[in-house]
Amino acid sequence: MKRSSRRSFIKSAAGIGAGSLLSKQTFAQEKRPEFTGPLTKEKLPDEIITTKPNGLNIIVIIADTFRWDYLGYNGNSRIQTPNLDALAKAGVYFENCYADGLPTIPARRVIHTGNSILPDKNKWRPLEKTDITFAEIVGKAGFTSGFVVDTFHHFKPDMNLHRGFDNWIWIRGQESDPYKSGPRNSVNPADYAPKHLLNEYFHERIVQYILNTKDRKSEDDYFCAQSCSAAAHWLEENKDNDGPFMLFIDMFDPHEPWDAPPRFKKMYRNKFPFERYIFGYGVNLEDIREDDIPLLIDLYSAEVTFSDYCIGRLLDDVKRLGLWDNTIIAFSTDHGTHLGEQGCVQKQAKLLNSCIGRVPLIIRHPQDRTSWGKRVDALTSHMDYLPTFLSLLGVDTNIMFDGRNMWDLVTGTEKKLRDYAITGYGNFGSIHNHEWHYLQNVWGDNPGLGPQLYDLKKDFGEEKNVVSSNQTVVNNLKKILNDSFKV
Repeated sequence: MKRSSRRSFIKSAAGIGAGSLLSKQTFAQEKRPEFTGPLTKEKLPDEIITTKPNGLNIIVIIADTFRWDYLGYNGNSRIQTPNLDALAKAGVYFENCYADGLPTIPARRVIHTGNSILPDKNKWRPLEKTDITFAEIVGKAGFTSGFVVDTFHHFKPDMNLHRGFDNWIWIRGQESDPYKSGPRNSVNPADYAPKHLLNEYFHERIVQYILNTKDRKSEDDYFCAQSCSAAAHWLEENKDNDGPFMLFIDMFDPHEPWDAPPRFKKMYRNKFPFERYIFGYGVNLEDIREDDIPLLIDLYSAEVTFSDYCIGRLLDDVKRLGLWDNTIIAFSTDHGTHLGEQGCVQKQAKLLNSCIGRVPLIIRHPQDRTSWGKRVDALTSHMDYLPTFLSLLGVDTNIMFDGRNMWDLVTGTEKKLRDYAITGYGNFGSIHNHEWHYLQNVWGDNPGLGPQLYDLKKDFGEEKNVVSSNQTVVNNLKKILNDSFKV
């Protein structure tokens, strides 16, 4: 039985019989859109019930591939993230939050539904007809909902993560989005990356990305800036609608390709080998040299700082529009990335450590002053986002979630939500508690770089594999992990 995120709902929703508190599988709909096309407002089943909200708005910002340890608030003195640091100081920072499933689309499915996608191996797929989403729930509760996205995976054929929103805005052109088709012969990939990193696949991706961005004239034309600007415009147009609003912003930055404006790159390195050095998907891991790593770290750092800058401008707009005191603001990511750890660059499933599995999470409640500046070290997960958001908005529902309300940790109602956090990525899985982090393959014969075990009390940076000297710990964690993946 799934655990309800609203234990008080049976008491508060008068007239609802126990027999109507059905599991999420009950609410299948044959006519809900399962394709990328014109957005339609579909009526949710009458069995789904929500209570009247408390009047607060919410803005959720997901920045793709944002490493938790590249946030200045977490003690990284080199990385400049002043706006997110200020938001964290004005809200709650959840120190031990983990992705349930990677990468992009699996993580979004968890965030939008409040339900784990484990142990399902085929995770990269649209929402199921039986899924009930954040947008659909708050829509039934009377919210105006908007979706501002430059993460183009949401709109690939048959993807449907825009489902339930009143409207959506897609900023075209990120990464390999087939936005522009030519002139392809005008782009020379050797102008943007060293020859030893170029291959046919990376060549094509660079060409596509350069074509997509060839008309940029200023920082305002970068995708991150466009998304935050579009979000501010949406707020201006919708802030005076009847009822509260929910705005969900999904930014692809600081995901590859790492291509921040020049002044942000200069914050980390005076001169790069290329006037516009592009690094993104398509590079073969074995082609990356040791002397490439510092350059890539600086490219990524610049992308992080530029993302922070754009988010800061958006938060300034929130204040300018008079929304700061009645709007919950949440910031997070889907996963991190590797930057040279054990020879890995970009997210590598074979090394499912905290570089990619652990995520930053900030939630600012405008009226709960006792929460400002708090840090919560209890284990939390992507699946906890939706139940928590609904709780903060005062929306009770009879829908049941795998996730739980994280705000109980803030108020002290609960000391912990779970004993461990589990993350899955492809054929690999990891399990994490406050003492140990264990990772291994869960399907197939390829062990990747596992099994590995880290003693977090002695090795918080996860650098020393102690699997051979802690067999009892390994056996216990391996059993939980395998049971979770039904191995």
